[in-house]
Amino acid sequence: MKHSKTAPKDRVAFGQKMAFGAGHLVLNLLPGSLAIFMFFLLTAFGMDPFLAGLLGGLPRIFDALTDPIMGFISDNTKSRWGRRRPYIFVGAILSGVLFAVLWQLDPENTEFFNFWYFLILSMVFLIGNTMFATPLIGLGYEMTSDYNERTRLMAFSQIIGQIAWMIVPWFWVLIASPDIFETQAIGVQRLSVIVGAICIVLGLLPAFFCKGIDSSHMENRKVISFKTMFSNWKDLFQGIVQVSKNKPFMKLCGATFLVFNGFQMVASFSFFIIVYYMFNGDFVLAGNWPAWFSTVTAFLTAFVVIPIISWIANNWGKRKAFIISTAISIIGYVLKWWAFDPENPWLIFMPLPFIAFGLGGLFTLMMSMTADVCDLDELNNGMPRKEGTFGAIYWWMVKLGQALALVLGGLVLKVVGFDQNATLQSVETMTNLRIADILIPSITASLAIWVMWKYSLNESRAHDIKEALVKRRGEL
Repeated sequence: MKHSKTAPKDRVAFGQKMAFGAGHLVLNLLPGSLAIFMFFLLTAFGMDPFLAGLLGGLPRIFDALTDPIMGFISDNTKSRWGRRRPYIFVGAILSGVLFAVLWQLDPENTEFFNFWYFLILSMVFLIGNTMFATPLIGLGYEMTSDYNERTRLMAFSQIIGQIAWMIVPWFWVLIASPDIFETQAIGVQRLSVIVGAICIVLGLLPAFFCKGIDSSHMENRKVISFKTMFSNWKDLFQGIVQVSKNKPFMKLCGATFLVFNGFQMVASFSFFIIVYYMFNGDFVLAGNWPAWFSTVTAFLTAFVVIPIISWIANNWGKRKAFIISTAISIIGYVLKWWAFDPENPWLIFMPLPFIAFGLGGLFTLMMSMTADVCDLDELNNGMPRKEGTFGAIYWWMVKLGQALALVLGGLVLKVVGFDQNATLQSVETMTNLRIADILIPSITASLAIWVMWKYSLNESRAHDIKEALVKRRGEL
């Protein structure tokens, strides 16, 4: 395959990559912390597993609905600071503050009260988070117009973002340790404040240092105001329809939904298997094994898998890189059957180099490929460019998958007979849980490969689209 050379003007400065990466660390730290803390809804606050699953899933359905609105708003915003950065600034502050408030639950309250407190505040928090996340994703799509530099930018941001996944697994250890916090509930309450503060500081960096496309002369942008609210709804719907007709983009969404949904549905199962299968429900004996399991996965993803995937994409193409990385992850899922060995805990690390290719390849490649799709949309539909809308629809699919996964994950625990109040689980329960832990992500990953098998937007076509856009805009 012939590769085009990246022009100096299309390269993203290291400082901007660091700031964008800091934003992605926040994008991972908030949901990562949320997922860990959700477990303690069961043990610290006595929530029923199915209700906890609903609390994980229902707010994300609401969150997914707000994403396209935020994407449309940021696409059409006119300000001296650009289309995205004002929202990133405000959203970072709101996200951090509201995350801390969300977890100030009291175990003495009734299950009914805690359920509605958490459900309502989750929706408020997710509005603030959408204000941060959707413009940040759109900003990343427009930071460079080069096919391969997009992959390098997304790879770099994903490496920085993986630091969050190296940290959050240790929240299990911190919260559950009586030497650190008097109770698990107190641990959740205090740690959420620290997480919120970190997210505010890091989340502000892309608002200050990242540069998007020059939108000062961008045509056909809609006026965003209360007076144009009703006409904006019509424009928003038309934009979503245009996006949905973009066949390469819909393939990206479908593949992402499958891979991420399958992974998220069983994400907590490894913790349950380690504690209840390998160590018979003894949290003390389980010790740091669950944390190391997740941390090593994130470390391998950041410093081994993502550089490999970036190299494959730049040399063999993004589609082939996705298929290869997803196929390798399936091998890892299958190896988990032999990895959870009560006699030899060290075997839990055996499948991790393979599993890491799953999400490591997914978001590095899909975000880069979505940026390519934005060029195709401009070619077909003209201005304004819709990075925000594409980012919103893409992450709408991610969040829809996550919402479904959290609900179904709780349902799977219920179906296999998991009892959150029991120290010892039955042999049948743990066997069925281990089977589900392997089959679910393997099947969804296989379907994702099938979806992407004939993806057509390669480097040659992307280069032709870029040249056509440059000619149309009258750029040098």
